[in-house]
Amino acid sequence: MTVKVRFAPSPTGKLHVGNIRTALVNWLFAKGQGGTFVLRIDDTDLERSTKENEEGIRRDLTWLGMTWDETFKQSEKFERYRQAAEELKAKGLLYPCYETADELERRKKIALSRGKPPVYDRAALELTDEQRKALEAEGRKPHWRFKLSGGRAEWNDLVRGQQSIDTSSVSDPVLIREDGSFLYTMPSVVDDVDAKITHVIRGEDHVTNSGAQIEIFLALGGQPPEMAHMPLLIGADGQGLSKRLGSLSAEQLRNEGYEPLALLSLLSKIGTSDPVEARESLQQLALEFSFSKMGRAPARFDENELNGLNAQIVHAMSFEMVKPRLEKLAYGDQATPDFWDVVRGNLQGVPDAAMWLAVVYGGGLKGPDLEADDRAFVGDAAKLFPAGEATLETWKAWVDAVKAKTGRKGKGLFQPLRRVLTDQEHGPEMDRMLLLIGAEKARARLEQASA
Repeated sequence: MTVKVRFAPSPTGKLHVGNIRTALVNWLFAKGQGGTFVLRIDDTDLERSTKENEEGIRRDLTWLGMTWDETFKQSEKFERYRQAAEELKAKGLLYPCYETADELERRKKIALSRGKPPVYDRAALELTDEQRKALEAEGRKPHWRFKLSGGRAEWNDLVRGQQSIDTSSVSDPVLIREDGSFLYTMPSVVDDVDAKITHVIRGEDHVTNSGAQIEIFLALGGQPPEMAHMPLLIGADGQGLSKRLGSLSAEQLRNEGYEPLALLSLLSKIGTSDPVEARESLQQLALEFSFSKMGRAPARFDENELNGLNAQIVHAMSFEMVKPRLEKLAYGDQATPDFWDVVRGNLQGVPDAAMWLAVVYGGGLKGPDLEADDRAFVGDAAKLFPAGEATLETWKAWVDAVKAKTGRKGKGLFQPLRRVLTDQEHGPEMDRMLLLIGAEKARARLEQASA
């Protein structure tokens, strides 16, 4: 069997770390098995779906490196869904219901008050043709439910092991709304049958849905695919991520300078038995992927881990790799390989280089707010700055002379000089930074700070 999976985002919002992880696991599994990755755009909700969001999804997946082998949109298949609905109606498995949302909520509360599960009572099946006509004469339009068998839907889940859903314990799912629009459940099954999807991989919040969908597969003459339901993502604090997903969208993370492989390395390893480490490629992640490594506990998404992985990847990047991105920053067109070698070890992301570009190639800095004694000390240091151009030995020779003259040492010696020359309290080694800044700028900054 050739593996074929699908990632099915809805273009009603942006891709965030939760659905990126779903896409990633599908992609890794398919590519690790030499299979096919399908991008399905679930845009049956025409009011909330937008072209902008659809384009954003495709752009984000491309940025992440998860290119697709096939793609289609559900909005192009409404006629196919109507055919499937008619097939289910003909088999007596799709039936009209006329209850309003308020009436259904009232029945649910009554059932709960009596200690019964809030399962739909199938009252609509008892309606006569005359009663249906009378309800429609009142202006009511039916929604359509799929009639579950009441038996057990079973499958061997690739993550959770043997699963069984008693379909008598859940309500017959609504497949078509009053306005004739389709809910997720039936179109998804129809698409999986038509596209010959072999594995459905998604979050564990879909486990109950899977029980109903297995019966819809069989009702439409399809073979239910194998299934894998992954534990959901939570934050490092153990809480859900739902309130923070906007700041954890692919677009936001890209704008903040995160590297795709940092995000993908983290999302592919959390919740598994593998260590969380940066990988060199998606292909490597695919070769290492296995459902047998995936645990049952929620996967913790820790931004500190993401930051560490991102820094690790940036530190290993060559100047040739990063040059086009540096050129988009102020003074970036002046950057040299030596500049990148000096500063990259102090960066968490490529955009952080902007500060050091200004330090090295910019004009005058704002300068630190020095205490009176530090200002006098800098004045003495300025007089001792060596003549001529700066070399790799200039910093040590200068600092030794300043130490001998002023008696300062340690932090009291180095910190004011670093702050004056770079406007920062920490950073790359100063002998190499001074060589990049140059003697002329260094003298000007020393004079400005001591004035």
